[in-house]
Amino acid sequence: MDRGAIAQELKVVYPPVTHETTAKQIFLLGSAGLEGQVLVNGKAIARNRSGHFAPSFPLSLGSNRFVVEQGGKRLAIEVKRLALPGAIGPGEQFAPSSLWPGSDLARLPGEALCPAVIAQPNLTVTALVGDKKLPLLPQASQALPENSAVLTGKAEQVATVGGLYSGCLVASAPGALAPPIYQIAGTQVTATGKVTVLNPQNLEVVEVTADAGVARTGPSTDFARLTPLPKGSRASMTGGEGEWLRLDYGAWIKRGETKTVVGAVPPRAIIRGVTSRVVGDWTEIVFPLSNPIPIAIEQTNDQFVLSLYNTTSQSDTLKLVDNPIVNFVNWKQVSSDRLDYRFTIRQQQWGYKLRYEGSTLILSLKNPPAIVLSSLPLQGKTILLDPGHGGPEDSGSVGLNGYPEKTVALTVSKLVRDRLVAKGATVVMTREGDIDLLPNDRAKMINQKELTVSLSLHYNALPDDGDAIKTKGMAMFWYHPQSHGLADFMQGFLTKKLGRSNYGVYWNNLAVTRPAVAPAILMELGFMINPDEFDWVRDPKEQVRLADAIAEGLMSWFEIAAPGGSRN
Repeated sequence: MDRGAIAQELKVVYPPVTHETTAKQIFLLGSAGLEGQVLVNGKAIARNRSGHFAPSFPLSLGSNRFVVEQGGKRLAIEVKRLALPGAIGPGEQFAPSSLWPGSDLARLPGEALCPAVIAQPNLTVTALVGDKKLPLLPQASQALPENSAVLTGKAEQVATVGGLYSGCLVASAPGALAPPIYQIAGTQVTATGKVTVLNPQNLEVVEVTADAGVARTGPSTDFARLTPLPKGSRASMTGGEGEWLRLDYGAWIKRGETKTVVGAVPPRAIIRGVTSRVVGDWTEIVFPLSNPIPIAIEQTNDQFVLSLYNTTSQSDTLKLVDNPIVNFVNWKQVSSDRLDYRFTIRQQQWGYKLRYEGSTLILSLKNPPAIVLSSLPLQGKTILLDPGHGGPEDSGSVGLNGYPEKTVALTVSKLVRDRLVAKGATVVMTREGDIDLLPNDRAKMINQKELTVSLSLHYNALPDDGDAIKTKGMAMFWYHPQSHGLADFMQGFLTKKLGRSNYGVYWNNLAVTRPAVAPAILMELGFMINPDEFDWVRDPKEQVRLADAIAEGLMSWFEIAAPGGSRN
């Protein structure tokens, strides 16, 4: 029993005194002394042996008031449940924010233009697009859960909702159209975005100016990321939506990460002989292209595929130097505008980089770490440890007595560092104090250092609609397939070694897992908001056991993942 809990005062660490959410429920996180019951709106709630509590309560739309009491102390909390975006407000016939398009739109001739609006049922709705008047008909639509629902076990809860009116017509002659005008139950309203039909004979050509242009599957940050485009990549713009451009190979990119190439024709490339070379710890494969075109990477455990778009092969020679990473390579003209190079990998992949030198594409594949014949098993390996969060503005999740994630993450990271250094490793810390460090700053450090692996140490929480009492355990997050083996191994090793619950291994698009230069994982080492697991998280003796297990697990993984390679 945590005897220090007996004297502590009633405290609620989440939600704050006033809070807004779209969730259908909320948990109240806090702690109190063991003497006397804790009441929420007059009803007693359960606590663990240390006095921590984390009950969940349903929320009605609008204001929800909770009064938490123990003895003479009384805390009042107001939680306002908001309607989901696009919902129709009280007294409204339609949701103004749902009018299509919400921003300027560009499409090619022959593409569908589909005006849409969310409105009350049983209305007559029409849209005027250019000189065409289109009746909009009610459509059944699916309300999908947030991506975070995967973490709360609610990802399969798909609801059918009404209120969507839509219809489609085909874009015809190039030119600019006025913003669509809607007639809804006798009310006329104009959309905020205008529609432009592009001239396919005069498409804008753009060049990527960011070091790694963020390509996505659609025109917002809600859409999934694709392989970043190296600086200098060129493509035609075939569509647009607000600040986003659609490129000719299908991906979307922000206009701010590109520049217009005046007078350029749609980029097409020819490729001939491909060569390779070993440079330090990397095998570089050189693709001489007549133009810098868009690319994509696909990885599996034993395959690495580079796709070159808008490219035609004239290759008849390919020279691959003897190296420890690639076993075999071949190429295939998949279609008239896509060429694939497929590399068969000998063993665990250790990272890759892409860059253009002029119009020549350089693919760098990291060679396996050398085996060092030494009493120090990690000698020659550089390991980055990233203690999550930090600084006055980013505490991370907060434990039930106010203990912040940033503090325990740093404490355990330092313990792990000491154990890795004792085994011969070179350890890079993203922070060694309570400092502000943005996720992209951490990712930049991973990309810039010559790392063997990267571990980001965190502790977990849940969205508002999660169940803090029933949810606990360790989890691992990875992004590139080269990182999956490390995540899977460490999850199994730590949960078994420490007897902890297994929350799972997840693919996730996180800033510290996206760097491709080395296997990089994010470790969620327990739930700060689960009453019983929080006691384990903050126990100094258990923190030492955890650090021991992380170091031991990493050494065991190296023995499996890098059995070959050069020997020093």
